[in-house]
Amino acid sequence: AVFHSFQLLQMNKQNNGTSCSIQIDSMNNHSKLGLLITIDSIHEVCEGKKSEIFRRYADNRFDPNCCFSIYYGERVKSLDLVSTNSEEARTWITGLKYLMAGISDEDSLTFSEADKNGDGTLSIGEVHQLLHKLNVNLPKQKVREMFQADTDENQGSLAFEEFCSFYKMISTRRDLYLIMISYSNQKEVMDLHDLARLTNYMRSPAGDIFNPEHNQVNQDMTQPLCNYFISTSHNTYLTGDQLLSQSRVEMYAYVLQAGCRCVEVDCWDGPDGEPIIHHGYTLTSKILFKDVVETINKYAFTKSQYPVILSIENHCTVPQQKKMAEYLKEVLQDKLDLTNVNAHECKKLPSPEILKGKVLVKVTLVCLLFRKRKTMRLSRALSDLVKYTKSVRVCVFLFYLAAYTNSWQVSSLNETVMNQILQLKPAELVRLNQRQLLRVYPSNYRVDSSNFNPQPYWNAGCHMVAMNYQTEGRMLELNQAKFSSNGNCGYILKPKCMCKTAFNPALEDPLPGHRKTQLVLKIISGQQLPKPKDSMFGDRGEIIDPFVEVEIIGLPIDCSKQQTRVVDDNGFNPMWEETLVFNIQMPQIALVRFQVWDHDPIGRDFIGQRTVAFRSMMPGYRHVYLEGMAESSIFVHVAINDITGKVGCFKNKNWHI
Repeated sequence: AVFHSFQLLQMNKQNNGTSCSIQIDSMNNHSKLGLLITIDSIHEVCEGKKSEIFRRYADNRFDPNCCFSIYYGERVKSLDLVSTNSEEARTWITGLKYLMAGISDEDSLTFSEADKNGDGTLSIGEVHQLLHKLNVNLPKQKVREMFQADTDENQGSLAFEEFCSFYKMISTRRDLYLIMISYSNQKEVMDLHDLARLTNYMRSPAGDIFNPEHNQVNQDMTQPLCNYFISTSHNTYLTGDQLLSQSRVEMYAYVLQAGCRCVEVDCWDGPDGEPIIHHGYTLTSKILFKDVVETINKYAFTKSQYPVILSIENHCTVPQQKKMAEYLKEVLQDKLDLTNVNAHECKKLPSPEILKGKVLVKVTLVCLLFRKRKTMRLSRALSDLVKYTKSVRVCVFLFYLAAYTNSWQVSSLNETVMNQILQLKPAELVRLNQRQLLRVYPSNYRVDSSNFNPQPYWNAGCHMVAMNYQTEGRMLELNQAKFSSNGNCGYILKPKCMCKTAFNPALEDPLPGHRKTQLVLKIISGQQLPKPKDSMFGDRGEIIDPFVEVEIIGLPIDCSKQQTRVVDDNGFNPMWEETLVFNIQMPQIALVRFQVWDHDPIGRDFIGQRTVAFRSMMPGYRHVYLEGMAESSIFVHVAINDITGKVGCFKNKNWHI
């Protein structure tokens, strides 16, 4: 529905104090809407009648100058609003964009929040509650001693300045102090102010484990497309499961802005000669093909300039295929790559650099058995748009003829078939991937839109491993970590051994004669680790007993995990001081996953994680910030050695062997 005659009721902070929110009240057709939206959940504010909902109103009922849409939430919902006049709409749009630009993380535990009775001071009881909320377990006597040391004339309460002093006392980093002393030959050459400055520096982006140079494109982008892993989305239009969820054009904007370079479009005949997109033979909702193409045109190159592959699963009849071709040419115009390709002369695919700003069309013609073997034809108009990405079926015989396949052919296989091939012919699969593009997509049995583990397919050089971007979790986090190492541009250069030579990822020694790598991780401490999100008692629950688990995800021979001991009753500043050692055969494609858990007598509760590509890790003392938790981190020391103990090189060119 479209809501008008609305008003802003209030702007406030969420209970945890980490983000601002707006509360909107509206009267529409005698039904009241009350909606609370956090500013940091807003993806975009669009002026005019550009959303799917507004497009349904073709009768010019609303003035476009008074209309705007707010796209928000994990699944990119739209809130469509009509103001009383254009000036009011302009004020809303400008104000929301200003707030979106100005939102920043801040400490959630402020003096006013700790002051329960509102008298402007903190009593011993309020301080003890604050410490419990901070995940600090101190005996009451110790709290009393610290409390009295920071209270003027032992008044029994803390004013604001005294509270700041008290907070500095409990948050002083003992781990950094010990490091500072060890590098100064046991002499205290720095005072507490110097320690505070060192702490601020180590907690700044300069002290993060992620290499800041990898926030930009840092790899060679001039090699053929088949030499790259390509960030790929499965059934891009869906917001949830494969059977009942909504289809939304906004999902294309979401995945493209997340760095995805290959999106999927399932096309079917629609009413009035208009092709539609939905998951066939299910109850998922339908959207117009034209609207999707317009959205792709708008967002294709806002995040990355490298080519977008439009993977079309075509169920349409020839007349509607012609309509699809018309829309692609009319909307995409010069973005649509129409380069003439000679099948006998095109031995190599072009590079991402050459194809910058271009959209490539890949079309799969689908003819299902229960259509009584009805013949499906591909229209000439649509087939003419397919240049470097012609869909072909893969058979076992093809693996033995990989050297003779056309480089511009693309094969798509589901995970079930791929797993069989990985078991039987892994080296042949790598060989095929050296010549042409291969796409892997989830099994039809994943009706809940769950994701498979992408790593085994990357190990075999599969280019396009399709993920359900609407489903968060471990597997999508691995995908995000992999593509973050090249500026999140959607393309990752494969190791040379996957591009030119015989390579078998299943062997115990896949790279004979090459140096092996040793990763030495010292897990030193943790900072402000929260209680588990799904804790039954929330902030009132027990103080956590954290431990850290580190996992290497890569070739089968490299996959392993280790963990630290458990620290009892301390989520604020636990100390582990434990060293974990990993031997890795092929670090070029490995991911390192840090996970923090709360130990429980009957199991463990997940607190947070950070996954980093091995090649993106910085050496030395580093903070590993947990995803989505600005202040929560673990402090580590990273050392990378070759098998003889020599220090490994971190230059990007040396990672591409």
